Amino acid sequence: MESTLGLEIIEVVEQAAIASAKWMGKGEKDIADEVAVEAMRERMNQIHMRGRIVIGEGERDDAPMLYIGEEVGICTREDAKDYCNPDELVEIDIAVDPCEGTNLVAYGQNGSMAVLAISEKGGLFAAPDFYMKKIAAPPAAKNHVDINKSATENLQILADCLERSIEELVVVVMDRSRHKDLIQEIRNAGARVRLISDGDVSAAISCAFAGSNIHALMGIGAAPEGVISAAAMRCLGGHFQGQLIYDPAVVKTGLIGESKESNLARLESMGITNPDKVYNAEELAKGETVLFAACGITPGTLMNGVRFFSKGARTQSLVISSQSKTARFVDTIHMFDRPKYLELH
Repeated sequence: MESTLGLEIIEVVEQAAIASAKWMGKGEKDIADEVAVEAMRERMNQIHMRGRIVIGEGERDDAPMLYIGEEVGICTREDAKDYCNPDELVEIDIAVDPCEGTNLVAYGQNGSMAVLAISEKGGLFAAPDFYMKKIAAPPAAKNHVDINKSATENLQILADCLERSIEELVVVVMDRSRHKDLIQEIRNAGARVRLISDGDVSAAISCAFAGSNIHALMGIGAAPEGVISAAAMRCLGGHFQGQLIYDPAVVKTGLIGESKESNLARLESMGITNPDKVYNAEELAKGETVLFAACGITPGTLMNGVRFFSKGARTQSLVISSQSKTARFVDTIHMFDRPKYLELH
């Protein structure tokens, strides 16, 4: 899968990032997302694959492109038999967020990126569009920190695993009213808090990279992005746990669904019989092979954003593979036309 799709999925996230970056700072978050979706879908449909969107832009009625259940790739066309051999075809599941952090793009803030994760059919958890309580931590703390422990307990465990003091730890938390007590507890324990307005996928995977100065992600964010984060952390050997949140009273900012009861009924209809189950990275991304790709739209902790120059652009991407056990940073210059010179600054 990696040898067949590795370069092409990089190009998928690059095209989405470039399209969205053209709307950076213009205050149009919906357009920034829409153009990223269009660019990602167009490039996906040029790939020799039979893909199915399991996490995307929403249900069929709400999203015209990259909706949950949509099939993408050359081998999904009506004339697919002219291009594809069904006996050799690997069907894959795809989780996408063409513009993670639409507000970040709209207002010219750091941390937005185009992301996707792929695995063979059935390899990614088809998370409902709910919220998820999450904890992410470096590989050294894998299976030591636990989402059921308090923040104070986890910070002490994390400090021991990393051979640091708690005061040296930085925890990323989304700046939401639901996290008021969590933020205070982290600060009372002695750790430092980095608040973000959006974009917790980047924060989660940054935990796995030494030198990022991010040591944990805690709190409640979107469930689909939790699966994408888990895919990356599975490949990197980092710690990730997620627990679905279905009660609007917990989230405080609203949920899809009218009530806790209707959300529980929806989970049951999806075959989720234990709504309070805690999932680890290997359960959320359980496929034999998992690939993750991201491209910075605006500057972030791990990647630069898209930088435009005369007749071209420069992108920085990240592709992570469970197959080759690699994390590759890819620096690409895109030539829209023949430039007089290539911008390297």
